[in-house]
Amino acid sequence: MAETIDEITIDWEEDNILKVKELDKVVLTKGAWSTILFRYQQWDDAKEHYSADMYTIRRYRKSQGVYRQQSKFNISNAAQAQKIVEALTQWIENPQE
Repeated sequence: MAETIDEITIDWEEDNILKVKELDKVVLTKGAWSTILFRYQQWDDAKEHYSADMYTIRRYRKSQGVYRQQSKFNISNAAQAQKIVEALTQWIENPQE
């Protein structure tokens, strides 16, 4: 368990193979409840290589000195990520009054 935001990672190793490889992370919010956006790749055993980039947003809650994952939203591919970016950009540039 991570005690600081910097220690939080989604890297996951099994049988000496890094099954989930974190490529980057952006901390969106800090505090007792923290939100982090990760870019990562997953190992494909059948093809013996990593997937295309994938993305996930995870919420962590600090309790008793350690951060624990509370929820996650996986963005499955670049096309879905682009749609999210476009929707948010439109909403930010054209707010409802």
